[in-house]
Formats: sequence, structure tokens, C-alpha cells
Amino acid sequence: MTEHPTLNLERELWARGFRRLAGVDEAGRGALAGPVAAAVAILPPDPQIEETLRGVRDSKQMTPSQRESWAERLPALLLDFGVGFASPEEIDALGILPATRLAVRRALAALSAPPDHLLLDYLKLPAGDLPQHSLPKGDRRVLSIAAASVLAKTRRDALMRAYEAQYPGYGFARHKGYGTAAHRAALQTLGPTPLHRRSFAPLRFVESNEIGQ
Repeated sequence: MTEHPTLNLERELWARGFRRLAGVDEAGRGALAGPVAAAVAILPPDPQIEETLRGVRDSKQMTPSQRESWAERLPALLLDFGVGFASPEEIDALGILPATRLAVRRALAALSAPPDHLLLDYLKLPAGDLPQHSLPKGDRRVLSIAAASVLAKTRRDALMRAYEAQYPGYGFARHKGYGTAAHRAALQTLGPTPLHRRSFAPLRFVESNEIGQ
């Protein structure tokens, strides 16, 4: 594992003629509330972009201020990008993996032009016209995936902060819908909101307790 994500894979694919390499990552897959987000980042096919984006890495390895700073800068530095979401209702209806793929398809649809190759972190999309690489820890290894991880995380975090005013008492601005102790305590006291994923085990437990009371 390298200290920071590199352009090694992008360079190889650029040399093979692929120019619009779409790095793809998601955020919020394991949360108890809120949508799952996906982002697509296409780097300009220029090796110098590795130095320009030094400091971009897996969003989980960055501080909130680092993520926000890069999220502001990235749109002007990328060749193209797109962000998509799947709602809690879609997660409950489809399951988290199909809903994540739906968010990815929406992010791809938000691009100004289609990519010619996908680079994904773990996730695999159903076979289609586009070639794809799915890599374990791709957001730590591949720069375009790392850039997508920053966009997905910051866009989803902003949405969850906005929900704080709509649903006070749950702490969405702090935990962004993940199952912290404070969030679980709020669920026990206040019950679930329309943002909560009722198909997830902790929500089923809360609702079964409510029915039994």
C-alpha cells in the first residue's frame, strides 16, 4: 500500500488509449439514516495532476477541514465529475448494494459526457458496455477514486447537516446518520424519522420494541 494514492493505474490506462477514466466511490453505505451518495471523478489525462492533487486521499483519512478544502477546489481541477444519491426509501426497497449502484448510475448520468472506463473501490457494476476495474482499498491506491471519495463524503455530509434543522434531537450534523451511541439513544427516545433506513437491523429492533410497548 502506498503512502498516498497514485496515478499508476491511470497512467497505464491512458497509455492504452482510455482518456475519460471515471474514479467512483460512495459514502454513507453503512449509516442508519440518510441517503447513500456516490461520486464520479475524471482526472485530466495529464501526469502533472498527481502533484496538483497531492493531499487528496481516501476521505476517511482526511480531517473535515481537509475534505472541505479539497471539495471546493476539485471541481475546477477535474476534467469532469458527477454526484448521485439513492434515498432511504430506495435503500429499503432495493437493498443497500442495489441502491448504491443506483446512486453510481445517477452520478455517471450527471457527467457532461460518458466515461470510457470505470475505476471502482470494491464495488462492481453489472456487466455493460464499459470496462471496469474494481479494487480493494481503491480509494487509498488510485487518485481518481480518492477524489471521488472526497466529493461523495462532503456532498453527503452537507446534506446531513441540513437535515439537523428539519429533524432536531438526532445529532445528524455530528454523526451524519451513522450508528453512534448518541444516535441510537435518540432513536430509542424519539423513534425513527423518514430519513431512517427501516430495513437496517437497529431500526427493526427499535420498531419491534415500539410495537411491544
